[in-house]
Amino acid sequence: MKKVFGRPEALTDVPFTYCPGCHHGIANRLIAEVIDELGIREKTIGVCPVGCSVYAYLFFKCDMLGASHGRAPAAATGIKRARPNSVVFTYQGDGDVAAIGTAEIVHAANRGENITAIFINNAIYGMTGGQMAPTTLIGQVTQTSPYGRDEKTMGYPIKMAEMLSTLKRATYISRVALNKTANIVKAKKSIKKAFQTQLEGKGFSLVEILSACPTNWGLSPVEASKWVEEKMIPYYPLGEFRVPEEVE
Repeated sequence: MKKVFGRPEALTDVPFTYCPGCHHGIANRLIAEVIDELGIREKTIGVCPVGCSVYAYLFFKCDMLGASHGRAPAAATGIKRARPNSVVFTYQGDGDVAAIGTAEIVHAANRGENITAIFINNAIYGMTGGQMAPTTLIGQVTQTSPYGRDEKTMGYPIKMAEMLSTLKRATYISRVALNKTANIVKAKKSIKKAFQTQLEGKGFSLVEILSACPTNWGLSPVEASKWVEEKMIPYYPLGEFRVPEEVE
């Protein structure tokens, strides 16, 4: 019988440590599939900071580096400049990209660093217990917004893809979701475009991935995927915000 599906070569056989229903595992698999398809595993270097992404070094079968919370783009910049022939990507959550690491991601994009950022947006701090994140939706209940996020005192959720797409040196910026099969297929295509942007020397690329966090949302995996569809996507619309013609 012909084998039509299996574990990507770019993933180790270490079992994922993510919670049941979490979309991180899907994101990891898609990245690994893209690395395999592009034939770049031997020259790929990933950077994972603090958060649910911290154990990514156990799962990807390529060189991996741990970075301080929020500093993955800075570490990736140094690696890429020192080893320009390498393919360098970061794997970060919303606390990294939109909070403690805002300066790093903004300035890496503004400089047009030839790196790829994978940004997991689950609208909450996952690993540290469910605090409100910069991406938490209005009215969303978290450990630090027990009455729901109030825009008057807590501000509005930050739309990172839209914000970064205003920077002239940012080359490829998109937002995808992993809540259903059709969106997963589109997500893989977007991740591949981001890596191709780097391989072609076009500059900075980022893929924002809307992801479920059933544990901290207090929902079942099925309910969490529905929440992505019904609550997150209306506020964070899917699509490509900047695309170089060469990789369309």
